[in-house]
Amino acid sequence: MQTSAVPDLAHNHARPVHWLATATAMAAVVAAAGLLQPDRAGAGQTGGRETTAATVPAPGATGVPLPLECGGAPTVVVEQATGDLDGDGGPEAVVAARCEAGSGTPPSGIYVLARSRTGEARVVATLLEPARRQSAGGLAVRDGAVTAVLLGYSSPDVPRCCPDRRQTVKWRWSGGKFTESAEDAEDAEDADGTFGG
Repeated sequence: MQTSAVPDLAHNHARPVHWLATATAMAAVVAAAGLLQPDRAGAGQTGGRETTAATVPAPGATGVPLPLECGGAPTVVVEQATGDLDGDGGPEAVVAARCEAGSGTPPSGIYVLARSRTGEARVVATLLEPARRQSAGGLAVRDGAVTAVLLGYSSPDVPRCCPDRRQTVKWRWSGGKFTESAEDAEDAEDADGTFGG
C-alpha cells in the first residue's frame, strides 16, 4: 500500500485572527512601499543636487547692500548678467553698480551675488573696486566667465565726464578665487555712451 507524500493538513484550519494578522502585515508592507517611492517630480532624474540648483533662480540685486560709498546718494545697478560661475549647477548674478550722480561718469563696482544656504542673495566677491575709478558696461557671462568693458582715463587731466581709455576684461573662477585677464587697452573715442552718467 502506498502512502501519500502529502501531509495531513486537516489540523491547519485558518482562524479569523490569522487572516486579520496577515491583512495587517500586508497593509504595512504596501504602506512602506508607498513611502519609499521616489518623488514624482524627480523620478527618472539623476544628480539631485544639480537638479535642485538648476531650478533655483539667480539672485537679484534688489535689496542687497552693495559695498559702494556714495556719501548718502543712492546706488544704481546699471547692468546685470547671470550664469553658473563656479560649476555647481546653480546660477550666480553679476552686477555693475555705481552711485547715482547728476552728471559725470561715477566709477563702477562689479559684484558677484550668490544665494546663502537660507536662500538670501548676498555679495560673495568684488571683481572691480570703485577705487580703480573705471566705469563698467557690456557685462556678460559666457562659458563660466564674466566679461566687461571698462572705461577709464589716461591721465588726471582728462575730464571725469569723458573717459578716454577702453579695455575688455575677463574674470574666471579658478583655484577658489576669481582671476582677471585683460586685453590691451585702446582709445575710447568710439564709445557709444552706454557707460556714462
